[in-house]
Amino acid sequence: MTTDPSKSPSDSPSADTLRKLHSARAHSAYERAVAACRHAGITPEAAQTVPTSPVGRAANALRLSASSLAALPGTAPDPAADARCARNAAATAALAAQVAAQAAGQVPGSPDEHTEMAAALRAALTASQAAATAAGGTAAGQDGTLNAKADDAEERAVEAARTAGWM
Repeated sequence: MTTDPSKSPSDSPSADTLRKLHSARAHSAYERAVAACRHAGITPEAAQTVPTSPVGRAANALRLSASSLAALPGTAPDPAADARCARNAAATAALAAQVAAQAAGQVPGSPDEHTEMAAALRAALTASQAAATAAGGTAAGQDGTLNAKADDAEERAVEAARTAGWM
């Protein structure tokens, strides 16, 4: 039993509130992924069930994220599952950012690593890591501090994607 009053069940957001939080982050990450794919010329037709290329992998991840987001409204709120959906969308956006950056010849560690596109890739990777941390371990999508960090990282990733011209 916890003795920290800030951790009492009455202070915890409801499953519905957490659903809205995770869903908003998932939708934002999905939109970033769509934009990065569009920028890289990746179409839905490029999706491969068993991907053999980064393009096929990105298009398939985008398809899977869209399916997960479409299924959310038909399920009961579940903070852990909802956080995993947001994590998966953020991972999709990171993959799409990698493909878009590589298509333009921009990769971290290269001489052009300070370009807007490389910054967008780094921000996408950071947002993906933050979403994974918020969804993982004992947090299970319910840790307010980790959720806030994931939300902040997502906002920075959106800003970086806009600056890179993806959105």
